[in-house]
Amino acid sequence: MSTGRASSCATRSGIRYTRQPDGGPVLNPTLSGLLSAATYGLGDFLSGLASRRDPPLRVVALTHPLSAVAMLLLAWGLGQPLPAVAELLWGAAAGLAGLIAVLAFYRALALGPMGVVSVGAGALSALVPVVVGVFGGEVLGVWGWLGAVGILAGTALLGWPAAGETSGRGVPLGLLAGVGFGVFFVLLAQAQGGGVFWVLGAARVASSLVAVPLAAATVGLRPRGPGLILASAPGDTLGNVFYLLAVQGGPLAVGALLTSLYPAITTLLAVSVLREQLRAPQWVGVVLSLGGAALLARP
Repeated sequence: MSTGRASSCATRSGIRYTRQPDGGPVLNPTLSGLLSAATYGLGDFLSGLASRRDPPLRVVALTHPLSAVAMLLLAWGLGQPLPAVAELLWGAAAGLAGLIAVLAFYRALALGPMGVVSVGAGALSALVPVVVGVFGGEVLGVWGWLGAVGILAGTALLGWPAAGETSGRGVPLGLLAGVGFGVFFVLLAQAQGGGVFWVLGAARVASSLVAVPLAAATVGLRPRGPGLILASAPGDTLGNVFYLLAVQGGPLAVGALLTSLYPAITTLLAVSVLREQLRAPQWVGVVLSLGGAALLARP
């Protein structure tokens, strides 16, 4: 039974979607949340594979314009009102910050281990906006503090190198990318006027306007692995769509908690497909980081 109040919850993209109290779900909310996690996680995995064949800048230059078109078409198709110029400028600023983060993230995924990099970056990207909010006067509940502690402990274990280990060189860069994604989310959160996909489209347009000419002048735009690049492109867009379906059609906690599992999908793919080996402390770090992110996602 609807209470008549709209609720909201932050997504991986940093925008707060509104749950419409009178709208029925297109898909089962639990299924939508799982599909959101699966598409986010698979997209990260494919992006990491693509970045092992092509420079990350080329991958971004070829995928972000596709994402921009998809976001703008979604905004138009859903009939979302065009936000104010200030909202679009916040989106563009976030896109420029996110460009730096995603370049670091793709490079980290290419260096590996991919499963550890994904979990660490995802956890820190959830933590940074919380820290900014606390310093801005927001009150963090008990579950939130437990989640923050879990993420800090988990990321420390993820990045803790074994004696003589060289295979984890992507982990510090992945953690840096996570901080960058957190900044991306904070900037996106400044756009409070609605028009979710317009704002996300502005972010992708801004990053594309920088990445495409920069790639053309440096690494070139001819891909070595076009199939992987094209396959990785829809992950973020589909993840947003499925998340929106999940929170519009069911409890916010279910959608948020299920979607926060997306790094686990990347980890499972890395372990099963790439045969990555994680040490016992890293597995503990994975569990703590995912658990912490889930606690932060609690409404």
